[in-house]
Amino acid sequence: MATISSFLFCRHLRGESTAHLLFFKNGKLKTSGRGISFWFLPLGASITEVPLDDRELPFLFHGASSDYQEITVQGVITYRVIAPDVLADRVDFTLDTATGAFTKQPLDKLALLVTQLAQQLAMGDLTRSPLRSILEEGIDRLRAAIHHGLTSDAGLAAMGLEIVSTRVSSVKATSEMEKALQMPAREKIQQQADEATFARRALAVEKERAIQENTLHTQIELAKREEQLIEQRGQNERRRATEAAEAKRIEVESTASHGKIQAEAQAGNIRVIEVAKVEAERERMAIYRDLPQSAMMGLAARDLANNLKRIEHLSIGSDLLGPMLTRLAQAGTARLEEGAIKVEEK
Repeated sequence: MATISSFLFCRHLRGESTAHLLFFKNGKLKTSGRGISFWFLPLGASITEVPLDDRELPFLFHGASSDYQEITVQGVITYRVIAPDVLADRVDFTLDTATGAFTKQPLDKLALLVTQLAQQLAMGDLTRSPLRSILEEGIDRLRAAIHHGLTSDAGLAAMGLEIVSTRVSSVKATSEMEKALQMPAREKIQQQADEATFARRALAVEKERAIQENTLHTQIELAKREEQLIEQRGQNERRRATEAAEAKRIEVESTASHGKIQAEAQAGNIRVIEVAKVEAERERMAIYRDLPQSAMMGLAARDLANNLKRIEHLSIGSDLLGPMLTRLAQAGTARLEEGAIKVEEK
């Protein structure tokens, strides 16, 4: 907006670089330009300021689809002035020479004009399609329709306006209708989620079954190996017992053979000894057979004396003493005769 300063009877105007100024004096154009500054007298002066910067115009309007469903469209239109002289002839942009403010509301008039035209274009497009089609196609179709209608409108071009861009942020139905339309999609998504859950559970069950089968196979394999181990241990025990029995048998046979050999050796020794004893006894008996009875009695008395350690009492009867004395006398006589013969021979 232009800045106007007062100095006594004169005033000074300093314009912005984004505005086009037109200065009229007594109905005649004195000067015009963008961002100019000048002095002027307020009497008979008229100043017009046309903004040249881009202007954003938000809009929000309601319409109906071909199936009579309410739709809310929200967006922003950006426009600018490309022919300020032409627009100044169509819209009043006159400034107050004292304050520099617009005497009317030209920007509101332009906003109303562009908004109404955009609403008309949007409603014309919405009424040709049902609600579901509009919502499925999204905002691109509606934005293209509004932008194409504004840029091709001859009235805006004749006013010196240019549509820079058109943005549609949302196209919505009523909340109840949105819920109704979202229900099939939600049901489909829920169905897909349930199918995914069932598939996951089925996969988990399948994996659990596979794990149990692997466990069962492992247990069966372990049982088979345990059976083989028990059988092998039994064979080893039987082999060990057989080997031990065979070793014991060999040991017993060896002991028996050794004992037999020793017994045979001892029996041979005993036979030899007994034979020697028998021969000695036979020789002794032969000797004793040739001895007289008195000598036999003497030897018997000697053996008896050798075997008896102590004689407590000895009883000799008359029937034994008489013959004994007779034999002793005879033996003594015989010895005396032998002694006499030996003396004679010498």
